[in-house]
Amino acid sequence: MKILINIDPDNPETEISVTCPSITPEVEKLMSLIRVLDSKLTVKRDGEVFLLDLGDVLYLEAMERKCFVYTETAVYESDQKMYELEQQLSASGFFRVSKSVLLCLKHIKSLRTDINHRIRITMDNGEQIIASRMYADNLRERLGIK
Repeated sequence: MKILINIDPDNPETEISVTCPSITPEVEKLMSLIRVLDSKLTVKRDGEVFLLDLGDVLYLEAMERKCFVYTETAVYESDQKMYELEQQLSASGFFRVSKSVLLCLKHIKSLRTDINHRIRITMDNGEQIIASRMYADNLRERLGIK
């Protein structure tokens, strides 16, 4: 892969152009990472509204009819439903691993096969999340693991 950077002080915004012979998994991953860098998620904490960079989000969890957004340092709440967030974030490297958890694939540190065909996922911050057996095969496929 070759990277070209053209600095143009007259250009008002950053522009990214990808030239490739075909859309490969590598190109798809690159596009996903670029989308994450440019995306924000509106969340709340202590009565204050925040625009959170998607790259900072480790995972989202639905509990008691609320959706919580976890970063390395804080927990926020989203007004959106889990299925809405899944639709919005799936193209940005997020993947549903259970009925109540949607996680960012780039923040996965390690995977371990657990009992009953589940997967124990360790995130960058050390937290462990269980991928249910219903989602385990799709997760392995998405990560290219046999």
